[in-house]
Amino acid sequence: MTAPFVTLAQIESARRRIAGTIQPTPIRLSASLSDHTGAPVHLKLEHTQTTGSFKLRGAANAVLNLTEDRKAHGVVGVSTGNHGRALAYAARQNGVRCIICMSSLVPENKVEGIKAQGAEVRIIGTSQDDAQVEVEMLVREHGMTMIPPFDHPDVIAGQGTLGLDLLEQVPDAEAVLVQVSGGGLISGVAAALKAKKPGIRIIGVSMERGAAMYECQNAGKPIQVAEMATLADSLGGGIGLDNRLTFNMVRDLVDDILLVSEAEIAAAVRHAYWQEQQVIEGSGSVGIAALLTGKFKPKGPTVALCSGGNIDMRMHNRIINGEDVDIDAWEPEDA
Repeated sequence: MTAPFVTLAQIESARRRIAGTIQPTPIRLSASLSDHTGAPVHLKLEHTQTTGSFKLRGAANAVLNLTEDRKAHGVVGVSTGNHGRALAYAARQNGVRCIICMSSLVPENKVEGIKAQGAEVRIIGTSQDDAQVEVEMLVREHGMTMIPPFDHPDVIAGQGTLGLDLLEQVPDAEAVLVQVSGGGLISGVAAALKAKKPGIRIIGVSMERGAAMYECQNAGKPIQVAEMATLADSLGGGIGLDNRLTFNMVRDLVDDILLVSEAEIAAAVRHAYWQEQQVIEGSGSVGIAALLTGKFKPKGPTVALCSGGNIDMRMHNRIINGEDVDIDAWEPEDA
């Protein structure tokens, strides 16, 4: 294994820097999942974080690390929802102008959540790549600073603080299930955990529909992967053909990546609600899905990260009541 691009020292520094912005989130032993798997399973309830997801950690670290001149020019980002909400919040807390560029696939509840934090939202095209073109224009013509959702050392270090937290809460953890999309979360968490406990297993979990990092790892390099509608919408989007950090960190630090289907994600959302009394979005539930299906079989104490809770509540109501939701046909305004 090669040395990670983001170090434990950077993650520990980020933890000190963002301590006044984020709130501690609990870990809970799941009796139902422990019984189901035959091993202790803990849920890290990061969906209870301010702004509803782990993304605030990385966004806050990146904004707080800006020079005063950079802050004066404002920040811009591309997002499938949760990064945008987090960046908007962190920017507003520091008096920084913020523009978030998004594709038309992003659910309306996430668009509104970003606007509520005071950011300007621009809907561009049908993919994160389309939205990225607008971001690059704002950087080039207006001098704004782009803070990407994952492939940035400050963002990765901020997300890595989650690894430090959960290991303190479950020091005997043998494995951790982490969502994987662009790779910022799993890269940071893996860098922190492998530095502290080299033998711990880091298992990425994504959806079957458009799992970009999974496909890129199989190809051995960053490639374009078609973005598809999915219940795990926060895991959508590519990793960038010019990816500098997360592709290699995932390759070197992550032990395996598992994929779960839309039906399995829906079952995990239902389980989280009825068995754990938690409202968790599809992307936040994929670790639970891997456990329920037996795609991951724990060998010892395991932590499943619940990364976000920003789900359209009309969609959530349909899922928990057992509806067979056709994500391709989902129209929130008709719900």
